[in-house]
Amino acid sequence: MVRGFRGATALQADDAEEMAEAVAELVSAMLERNAIDSDDVISMFLTNTPDLRSAFPAAAVRRAGLTDVPLLCASEIDVRGAMPRVVRILLHAQSGLTRAQVQHVYLRGTEALRADLPHA
Repeated sequence: MVRGFRGATALQADDAEEMAEAVAELVSAMLERNAIDSDDVISMFLTNTPDLRSAFPAAAVRRAGLTDVPLLCASEIDVRGAMPRVVRILLHAQSGLTRAQVQHVYLRGTEALRADLPHA
């Protein structure tokens, strides 16, 4: 079964090293919390808010070791009042989890984006 797994993280500043660290942390947590083996990852769609220009989030995924997964980056729409400096991920993977078992991961303050979800 193919499932979609959502995640988000926020940066303190538009900094390439912080981007690499935060995105690696997020991807690792998404895989770990959902017991996803890297071989089961099909693809990832990554977005960032328009105020993040220092690096591509996909480059951080590559640096974290997922070198053979199709990745696509895009910019979020620039909505007034939206949380700044956010990277979001939609990960597609083979999984035996039901939709109810999927754990979406929100880190570094982005838990506020999805107050309707339980956060581990």
